[in-house]
Amino acid sequence: MSIVELLLIAMGLSMDAFAVSIGKGLSVCHLRPRHSMSVGLWFGGFQAMMPLIGYALGASFASLVSDYDHWIAFVLLGIIGANMIKEAFSKEEKSDPDFSFKTMLIMAIATSIDALAIGVSFAFLGVNIFTAAIVIGITTFLFSVAGIKIGNLFGCRYKSKSEFIGGVVLIIIGTKILMEHLMF
Repeated sequence: MSIVELLLIAMGLSMDAFAVSIGKGLSVCHLRPRHSMSVGLWFGGFQAMMPLIGYALGASFASLVSDYDHWIAFVLLGIIGANMIKEAFSKEEKSDPDFSFKTMLIMAIATSIDALAIGVSFAFLGVNIFTAAIVIGITTFLFSVAGIKIGNLFGCRYKSKSEFIGGVVLIIIGTKILMEHLMF
């Protein structure tokens, strides 16, 4: 997997965290650097950790499904991408100024479940998981910090667009993986 593909996947995975960060930014009247760092570290940390867990799970049974790995990656990326697109059209808005451990933990897990599935896909594809986890974590950190600032400045009008674009990117990459294995 090329670095460009990895960056695109990282950006796609970051869109949920970006959208939630925008919502958090909307809920904070006086944005402080600690708010941005908290959101960035929670979301970036979990986005980096979940592919490692998924990779470990996927590696344990990768040899059993090596003939179908491209289909698995395609289906997982497609489901994740479709779910992100569906969420982009959802009218449900949640804004909560709470930065407590419990709230941030729940949001970090919820926004990183798709990264767990990506980790499983990476195990099948033989991706260097440590490089991938670092790229995904840093990208999500940066998108989250930017998201909370954007939310605080501009409102939530970008939420659905970012989730939609992230979903489309994941579906395109899943399709590319499938086509590469079927065509070559």
